[in-house]
Amino acid sequence: MSKPENRPYSRYSRDAVQLLGRLIRRARIEQGLTAEALAERAAISRGLMQRIERGEMGCAIGAVFEVASIVGVPLFDASPTELAARVAETEYTLRLLPRSVRTSDRKVKDDF
Repeated sequence: MSKPENRPYSRYSRDAVQLLGRLIRRARIEQGLTAEALAERAAISRGLMQRIERGEMGCAIGAVFEVASIVGVPLFDASPTELAARVAETEYTLRLLPRSVRTSDRKVKDDF
């Protein structure tokens, strides 16, 4: 039994998760793997495997990414080397940005 989805998600997000789930299922079937065998390789339950393939929004992103990686579904348009370089580049950029964003309580004087 899965949790009820009480959080509203955008149509784009729902479609993307559903597409990823179907791509994972297709790759699993094309490789001749059962859902149980793939779940075992990913160290997750068969139920979670089925929810991932159905495109349910509440699945842990780490589990979804691991399953996609096992069956060879690309997550980003980059090779593993390029992906590592992008991670490093993003980490560098994040170090240059403020650690947090705070809302300002100051009233803006815009009555020119």
